[in-house]
Amino acid sequence: MIKRRNTTAKDSVLRLLSNSTKALSHEAIARQIEPVIDRTTIYRILNRFCEDGIAHKVVGGDGKQYFSVRGNCGGHVLPEHHFHFRCTNCQTLECMDEEVEFSLPEGYRLEASNCLLTGTCRKCSLASHRSEY
Repeated sequence: MIKRRNTTAKDSVLRLLSNSTKALSHEAIARQIEPVIDRTTIYRILNRFCEDGIAHKVVGGDGKQYFSVRGNCGGHVLPEHHFHFRCTNCQTLECMDEEVEFSLPEGYRLEASNCLLTGTCRKCSLASHRSEY
């Protein structure tokens, strides 16, 4: 891994990702980050985190990129290859803590995965169920 200089911006982004229970889009990070950091710097930090294995990125069904700390989303230790779930109601994307088990045909080698499920999350499903009564 390349030795990178620590900056206040990097520390702020990493702290925000580490404390989040969901994967965050660039826009969500930009809205929540303190101190305010310009968009280009946030993109550069996120991409370097992914290059260095600190974070992972998943592309949601909406085309946005979402980021979370690799192997630890919201305090849950996650397997390397896990599903992500995007809620069509509240628009959140969360890491599922179940490992994806699959095999590739002979001659193929997995380098990354982007396993995305789409539907209604537990919180929205429960809220919808309660409002039906």
